Amino acid sequence: MDDKLSIRVNVADRYYPLRIDRDDEEKIRKAARLINEKVLQYKQRYHDKDVQDFLAMASLQYVIKMLELENKHDHSPIIDAVKDLNDKLDAILAEE
Repeated sequence: MDDKLSIRVNVADRYYPLRIDRDDEEKIRKAARLINEKVLQYKQRYHDKDVQDFLAMASLQYVIKMLELENKHDHSPIIDAVKDLNDKLDAILAEE
């Protein structure tokens, strides 16, 4: 059975046909809704701008948030520090 689903997603008053995994439908519709809400906020605040500007600003804002979350979950500095401490402990134990 094909787990693909054809949907149309509205982003900034344009419809986009997508073929997606059924399990991703809710996530994709939520993403479109969040984009539309952010675009609407910009439309209400800045009346003299173009929808393209609002989409660009919404994209920028969401990517910044994504990058902040990625950095927050980046454990490599901690892992590097632990490895460094482990090497130092090994060196101390080797001296004895």
